[in-house]
Amino acid sequence: MDKQDLRERIWDHLEAEGIARFPFPPHDRIPNFAGGDDAADRLAETDEWEAADAIKANPDAPQLPVRRRALREGKTVYMAVPRLRDEKPFYELDPAAIPPDEYDSAPTISHVESYAQQVAPEEVAAIDLVVSGSVAVTAAGARVGKGEGYSDLEYAVLRELDLVGAETPIATTVHDSQVVADEVTVEAHDVPMDLVVTPTETFRTDTEFERPSGVFRDDLSAERIAEIPVLDERRD
Repeated sequence: MDKQDLRERIWDHLEAEGIARFPFPPHDRIPNFAGGDDAADRLAETDEWEAADAIKANPDAPQLPVRRRALREGKTVYMAVPRLRDEKPFYELDPAAIPPDEYDSAPTISHVESYAQQVAPEEVAAIDLVVSGSVAVTAAGARVGKGEGYSDLEYAVLRELDLVGAETPIATTVHDSQVVADEVTVEAHDVPMDLVVTPTETFRTDTEFERPSGVFRDDLSAERIAEIPVLDERRD
């Protein structure tokens, strides 16, 4: 199925069925969904979560419960600066440097800059678990994002620097209706999921899709590379 058609179907469904949560509308974003706290709780029951000291998480609203829980459990959280626009493109949230009563506020988009240290990729600690947002995902681990490709780029940059490896687990939390049976094309730059966690189920995908080992620069325009300092300075 065409990815954009699939996105539109999921966005429409979440809105029509009252599953979508703020921010509205769910379209053209990683959609927030009812049960996000429950999905975060289920993720926290996994061995991958228990073993993680540092987590790289997407900054979107549906994964806010994941980021909050990580801080409460003493895990360092890394979030990308929107569109990787700065020379130091990651926010580092150290729970030891944040008052515990402010853990709920610290990992929000509107407040992260007040609590985080902005760091270059070389300053990021080795990541033990990657958490991604999704518009749709299959039980085989094929993920469909909102279509801009930044999540895959963030992973690729970290992979080039050996901050994530071939075995670093990658998870997504979604509503049950975002897990689809459609056949989704997985391209070379797409990052497949190992864990798909919903408010009611945990899927271990045993994915057969290969992870990108770095950035596919030939697939990016010169203009886009120039807009992302971390790619522009590594152009060669």
